[in-house]
Amino acid sequence: MSAAHTILDRICDEKRKQVAEQKNRRPIQELLKRAQDQAPPRGFAASMDRKIAEMGWGIISEIKKASPSAGVIRADFKPEFLARAYQRGGAACLSVLTDQKFFQGSDADLGAARSACDLPVLRKDFMVDPYQIVEARALGADCILLIVASLTDAELSQMEDIALGYGMDVLIEVHDEAELERALKLKSPLIGINNRDLKTFATTLETTERLAPHVPRDRIVIAE
Repeated sequence: MSAAHTILDRICDEKRKQVAEQKNRRPIQELLKRAQDQAPPRGFAASMDRKIAEMGWGIISEIKKASPSAGVIRADFKPEFLARAYQRGGAACLSVLTDQKFFQGSDADLGAARSACDLPVLRKDFMVDPYQIVEARALGADCILLIVASLTDAELSQMEDIALGYGMDVLIEVHDEAELERALKLKSPLIGINNRDLKTFATTLETTERLAPHVPRDRIVIAE
């Protein structure tokens, strides 16, 4: 696949179309009110900090029905059941896929999972527009994901500021040294190192082994 049209590019192009349609169906003013009416976010980074202090590590358990590489992962998919099971198993936080086209997720999955447990929940989706940050808070998300490879520095900073303004945490995802350098200019303590290259979907654990030593100790490294 050429660098000009990677898998990540394809997903983000589709996401921009979806967001444009969503803006017509649900105006930003409606989302702003819903976001303001939500209870305060559950502390995602704080939960990771507590679990790391207690155990030396923490797990973000993922709720995902399908993926472009694996297809359907779990046909009998019940987010609320998985959320309760993960909490019983000692997870620090949850990650819920809400992308529909490529991962067969939904906003309802996030709501069902969060309502079924006391854990902080990350809305795992492809953020390409500030509208989605407000939408995430309106849905009750406690944390959002920003993928450095898909955003400019200005977009990263703007979306991070919106999320932090709502009291949400932000997981900044990187895959190489250049992306890590950009991520460390942001405020968030959560640095996710994705061992899967979202441009090709190739995976190697060496990515975390290579990048983790360059993350300052005041940040939290999350291997994905």
